[in-house]
Amino acid sequence: MWLGAHLSISAGLPEAAETAASLGANTFAYFTRNPRGGSARQIPAEEVAAWQTARQTYAIGPTVGHMPYTVNLAGNKTSVQGFARMVVAEDFRRVESFAGEYMCLHPGSHLGDGAAAGIERVVAVLKDSLPHASSTTMLLLETMAGSGSEIGASFAELAQILDGAGAPPTLGVCLDSCHLFSQGYDFTTAHGIDQLLFDIDQTVGRDRVRAMHLNDSKFPLGSHKDRHQNLGQGSLGKQGILNILRHPWLSTLPLVMETPVEDIKEYEAEIALAKSWLSGD
Repeated sequence: MWLGAHLSISAGLPEAAETAASLGANTFAYFTRNPRGGSARQIPAEEVAAWQTARQTYAIGPTVGHMPYTVNLAGNKTSVQGFARMVVAEDFRRVESFAGEYMCLHPGSHLGDGAAAGIERVVAVLKDSLPHASSTTMLLLETMAGSGSEIGASFAELAQILDGAGAPPTLGVCLDSCHLFSQGYDFTTAHGIDQLLFDIDQTVGRDRVRAMHLNDSKFPLGSHKDRHQNLGQGSLGKQGILNILRHPWLSTLPLVMETPVEDIKEYEAEIALAKSWLSGD
């Protein structure tokens, strides 16, 4: 099982691998650049070489980059669209340079223009920005909670984007347990998970789903609110999280926590808690 948390790579990828191992993790997520802006740290060749050694030393599995929140693929301004194209293309090249497996992003907000218009704009950015050649890195569209004018609050919308972009092998989906619970998928019951898998199979397909953010939810089922909570302390609770950890397919995905912590060292306790649940403690 690949289980980890969102860490920083500001001190370097090798250091992030060491930190992950110290927390009991064997995967991690990170921001591809400043999450609130456009600046990006360049990653030199010597760091890439050290990273490849470190991930073998610490047995780090697939990693998941997260693109900045300022990217809005569905935005209705030329400057916003241009920024999105630039970031997607640049981050693709940067992550691919160190053989990062995945990077995810929020599809964006249509800003009141309607889902159809927003999806059309998302598709346009992706068709311009995604490389069409074989790539070692996949861009994953994240499932959203459905707040306001968010795109991606249903698998049907994500399927429209995938199809509209020509379903390139470089494009997939990242699940988020808090967002999906807020959509109405009840992880606390077998029926809720069965419904989730049915909807995935009927739309984007399981082969496109490559990672999952493992978060509890501060709000109840179907709230359409995106507020993460620490494992077992929210509406999913121990049973909802454990159902994911024990599921024969969901548990094969890289499971990365984005729970609210003041210090990344707090993830050590959360990872240990998840492992203890799995072992029956």
